[in-house]
Amino acid sequence: MRTYDFSPLYRSAIGFDRLAQLFDQAQRTDMPSYPPYNIELVAEDRYCITMAVAGFDRSELDIETERDTLTIIGRKQKDENQRTFLHRGIAARDFEQRFQLADHVKVVNAQLDNGLLNIELVREIPEAMKPRKIAIGGDTVQALEQRQAA
Repeated sequence: MRTYDFSPLYRSAIGFDRLAQLFDQAQRTDMPSYPPYNIELVAEDRYCITMAVAGFDRSELDIETERDTLTIIGRKQKDENQRTFLHRGIAARDFEQRFQLADHVKVVNAQLDNGLLNIELVREIPEAMKPRKIAIGGDTVQALEQRQAA
């Protein structure tokens, strides 16, 4: 078992306690392997989660976001017909998959196509948080006020 010491991070960085919590949670939690999925970086700020949900109908899938967590839930309807399988290789069990989203990452679209659930995500950084240039001026506030008054 690996243990990470984040105390050096706390000496020089402020507000990264969430990152430490994510690492801690990831070590304690076993991620379910069903259903299989891919996480793809499509562009600099665009992502796509593709999940294999063969046998699930749109009405049996729920996608929710709450704060920084994306939850995908599949609840299979009970089959009223008694079927006898000689081999059952297609899993049709309920699932719940959770993904932690970074700040400002939002789900923009979800589509079910040929048994694959595609969820598109985008990171939209607010204008107030984007880098901006600060002009360096030599004048004081009083000198500017005097010029404007003249």
